[in-house]
Amino acid sequence: MAKTATKSKRLRRGGTLMMLAVLLMGSAAVRLGLEAGPAIAREVASLKEPGIEEPAHKGEPQRESMPTSAELQTMLAAFQEREQALAAREAEIQDRMKALEIADQAIDRKLAALEQAEEKLRATLALADGATEEDVTRLTSVYEQMKPKEAAALFEEMDPAFAAGFLARMQPEAAAGIMAGLSPEAAYTISVVLAGRNGAVPKE
Repeated sequence: MAKTATKSKRLRRGGTLMMLAVLLMGSAAVRLGLEAGPAIAREVASLKEPGIEEPAHKGEPQRESMPTSAELQTMLAAFQEREQALAAREAEIQDRMKALEIADQAIDRKLAALEQAEEKLRATLALADGATEEDVTRLTSVYEQMKPKEAAALFEEMDPAFAAGFLARMQPEAAAGIMAGLSPEAAYTISVVLAGRNGAVPKE
């Protein structure tokens, strides 16, 4: 019985020792794996070809290519300045368009006023021509009704061309009586003017 108990104790101690040995070996293996992993990675990285570099931050945007806050502020200020310049230019163009529109309206009003003034002037000239013709006709009638000697005294003082114009309008009898009362010099000059007018008349 004593031998059997001793043998059981030995077996228990041996099993326990075996388990402890296994645990120690497993722990050593884990430590070896944890320490060997980074070392192997470093060795692999050192074996890569020179000139080929891994990106510093995989999956992350490179900060060197992104503008800084100061650069963004400068760009924003430039955009705002450009926008203000365009707005000022647009306002200036609109002001010029309004000024041109006002000038066109003023020109239209002046042209309309000139047309009205021209129409009034034409009407006035027509009235003047009619009044002049009427006055000359009336005065011619007055000279015809005057005595030849009295009319001849007036025609003696007139400009020859003016006197010839009246004599050309008169009845031939009245014109002959006035011509008879004129001095030879005045009668000759008026006759020359009348002959020149008649000579300018187109002939068949």
